[in-house]
Order: sequence, then C-alpha cells, then structure tokens
Amino acid sequence: MRKQYRYDDIEALQEIVTEDFGPWSESLEISQSMIDTFADLTGDHNWIHTDVGRCETESPFGSTIAHGFLSLVMIPRILPPKDYDIVGYSSAINGGSDRLRFTAPVPVGSKIHARSRVTAVAGSDKGTRVEGETHIHVVGSERPSVVYGMIYRYL
Repeated sequence: MRKQYRYDDIEALQEIVTEDFGPWSESLEISQSMIDTFADLTGDHNWIHTDVGRCETESPFGSTIAHGFLSLVMIPRILPPKDYDIVGYSSAINGGSDRLRFTAPVPVGSKIHARSRVTAVAGSDKGTRVEGETHIHVVGSERPSVVYGMIYRYL
C-alpha cells in the first residue's frame, strides 16, 4: 500500500519535499500530426512548427519543432505515478505556475520523458499549498526542454 498523507497534516507532508527528482516517466514520441493538431487548436501556425519543407532548408534545427506549450501540456500524460497519496481534501486545484521556461527545442520525431519533485508544502487559511518542479527532456539530452514550477492547492 502506498503511503497516505492527510492534506492538512503539514508536518507529515514535509516528508514528500525533496531535492531529488523522482524516476523518469515512460517516453512519448512527438509526431508532426501532434504538432499540427496543436497548431490548429491554438492558432499558432508559425512555420518553425508546421512547415516541414521550409524547416529542412531554413531552420537551425533541420526539422520542425514542437511548440513549447505542446510539450508542457503533455505533463499529465507522461508523468509517472507518485509513490504516495494525498487524502482527505474536498477539492484540489491547479494554482498555476511560479516558473516556466522553454530551454531547449523538441524536434519532431523526438521522444520526451519527464520527472518531478515536490519542492515545498505550506498550510494557510486558503488550504494546503504544494509546490513542485517538473523537467521535460528529449530522451538522451541532459538539458531539459521544459522547466515548470507548479502550484497545487488542497482544500
């Protein structure tokens, strides 16, 4: 059984705060079809994402690259499950981001994977705030493509 932490037990929740990132997720290949669909959904048809022929001759990457936000929104799909559960809350909400950086390209055909860690837990009259950090990398690259500092609030 996985360890469970009550959302309002701030002292116990300190156990999940760590300097170390968890394990890598399974990888996910970023296809041109995914990039094109994202471009259609967002209206961002910048040639660096969608014009395969032009990218082969003009792009410094030699191919199209994924939108930074496409890589970001893949987090729920690729993150491995946590080894603990937070329980007892009535609502959990995404509180946004303290930090978001797109630090390296994700070329079409690349496989990405992610890992994360909890960086802080604090209680307040607005519930329990859990901060985390996720890095998305192209498989085989030491440099992350996305660095995301997220905030969750448990009520």
